[in-house]
Amino acid sequence: MNADIELRDVYKVYRKGRIEIPVLEGLNLQITEGEFVAMMGPSGSGKSTLLHLMGGLDVPTAGSVRIGDARLETMNEQELTAWRSRHVGFIFQLYHLVPVLTAAENVELPLLLFHMSASERKERVATALEVVGLADRMDHRPNQLSGGQEQRVAIARAIVTDPDVILADEPTGDLDAKTSLEILNLLNLLNTEFGKTILMVTHDPKAAAHAKRVLHLNKGVLERDEMNGLFEATEASI
Repeated sequence: MNADIELRDVYKVYRKGRIEIPVLEGLNLQITEGEFVAMMGPSGSGKSTLLHLMGGLDVPTAGSVRIGDARLETMNEQELTAWRSRHVGFIFQLYHLVPVLTAAENVELPLLLFHMSASERKERVATALEVVGLADRMDHRPNQLSGGQEQRVAIARAIVTDPDVILADEPTGDLDAKTSLEILNLLNLLNTEFGKTILMVTHDPKAAAHAKRVLHLNKGVLERDEMNGLFEATEASI
């Protein structure tokens, strides 16, 4: 699948009773297949909402969200679930690993949605854990792993279906500097060697520096677009 991402005139408004809470205000954005993009902004600026819209976890109030040939705003919940399982891998600050399952069993979970033999699932799990450097930890449970190793398991789970797009929400937020660097290097590997399109939300400028492009979001508006250390007007990049 072509993994170009395009958002046009996207608005997102949450409602609590009669109160409307605007989160995204007519946002326009293009991300080319194979890019590694970081998104920064203060809390409440709409970063996670934007990530959820791109991953089909939520739908816009108005506007269009296109990933490759898929128009997400036109899909129903069942269609979004099917599309998401095949094309998007999610990485979160909290690892969301199942504590009673081994690393291999946690990584295998997304594959249970597919018609796939046990042997093929086992092969895919082994490959994903090898990519993240945890082939020797596949039988360990989360409480037997360090925080960095748990995040590597979560990344292996995100890539085991071979998704086109990886969406990472503060993937280094709970990690020390050394482990954060290891995770960021792994994301760079997935981008450069495996061609994954990556969008990473982060508060950390050092983490954002690992991306090829940095977006700055504030109060639901894309304020500026930084590439190769140069600031460009958002309108010039879309």
